[in-house]
Amino acid sequence: MFLPLRWLSPAPHLPRLPEAEVARRYPRLRWQILEATFIGYATYYLVRNNLPVVSKEMGEALGYTKSQIGDIIALTAIAYGLGKFLMGAWSDRSNPRFFMPAGLLLTALCNFLFGGSSSYGMHLFLWTLNGFFQGMGWGPCGRSLGHWFSVKERGTVFGFWNIAHNVGGGLTGIIVAHSTAWMGWRSAFFVPGILAVLCALYLLLRLRDTPQSVGLPPVEDYKRDALPGGVRDHEEELGTRDLLRNYILNNQYLWLFAAANFFVYIARYAMLDWGPTYLKEVKRASLEDGGYSTAVFEFAGIFSTLLMGWLSDRAGGRRGMVSLLCMLPVFGAFAGILYTPPGMLWMDLLLFGVVGFFIYPPVMLLGVTGLDFSSKKAVGAAAGFIGLFGYLGRTAQGKGLGWIAQHYGWDAALYASLGAALMAIVLLSVTWKLKPRPRAARDAGVEAAAH
Repeated sequence: MFLPLRWLSPAPHLPRLPEAEVARRYPRLRWQILEATFIGYATYYLVRNNLPVVSKEMGEALGYTKSQIGDIIALTAIAYGLGKFLMGAWSDRSNPRFFMPAGLLLTALCNFLFGGSSSYGMHLFLWTLNGFFQGMGWGPCGRSLGHWFSVKERGTVFGFWNIAHNVGGGLTGIIVAHSTAWMGWRSAFFVPGILAVLCALYLLLRLRDTPQSVGLPPVEDYKRDALPGGVRDHEEELGTRDLLRNYILNNQYLWLFAAANFFVYIARYAMLDWGPTYLKEVKRASLEDGGYSTAVFEFAGIFSTLLMGWLSDRAGGRRGMVSLLCMLPVFGAFAGILYTPPGMLWMDLLLFGVVGFFIYPPVMLLGVTGLDFSSKKAVGAAAGFIGLFGYLGRTAQGKGLGWIAQHYGWDAALYASLGAALMAIVLLSVTWKLKPRPRAARDAGVEAAAH
């Protein structure tokens, strides 16, 4: 799609192994894929969410305003959204074993150059480019999990895998805050960059492409688990035009989930992008406290994504319903943060944890709907499409909340966050009854959709 890099092409299918060998290798490789994509995606967060933790210190050192920091966040978000969509479509026709580590190496390079620069124009360019390369992370993970785990496992498996967001994001707050305290703000980009390079080498050793590429049967044969109604995803690789037209752009359900994701991401990143700065300026928190707020936010979502993913499977795949129920306490927690007085940092951190606990299940589940409502051959493009709207939301909050806080104060910025959470609730209410079911391809151009 983008470059004639034949080494990124999907691995060819190998002759099927004997049944005894299939039974021995399949469970081990399924765990290996889950483990490698988990660690790899967590590492992507180290070289993506490090800027918000030190934006105040970097801004003071270089004379940047909140509006300028907001511009960096906003451009990075839109670049990531585009990258997630475009790179997701490319990843559907690529080998995750090479595609995912290539993205890590490119984003590590952006971090090294960013940490070594003192120019605002260069920082704006490099972090925007970093956002685009970050789009190479989710697609290969979705492709891998979609091929190695069946429909009935998706909510639970993605719920566990999604903890990578929280582990990576939480460790980012701790690693970056302490690196900055010991070695200055530039180390917030050098240290994560080194870790990303090491992880890229690890992924080359551990990742594999589809089961068929190592002589194993499709997961539906292994699990005896076709789609509901006996429908199966096709196994041939799709052209980009057919993939986008048949599985994405004509799918009304993906548009609905994408619109909801726009507002979910505003609520998610309001406290991730601006939370540390807000606590330092309004609630008198220290640098380390600001970093720990990110860790609390991220780690709080670890148990909830696994629980809500499992519940969505038990509810027949009604992931919109579960997402709606999670957004209600998010709305309440934003209101609590707004009215908690300075000097009660423990309460702020507790409410940060409430937001993190309940915001990550919708983030995870709306991504899974891209697989539920399309095909495992289009999972990167479908999730990228939904993610594009999410990061348009992050773009709006990155620029919008920074501008609002600069001109009207932090209370106004938090009221805007409350409004975004409310809009997410309204849109998700429309998806209450939606769950995966087979539909005629003429209705939405997909083999497995819902009504």
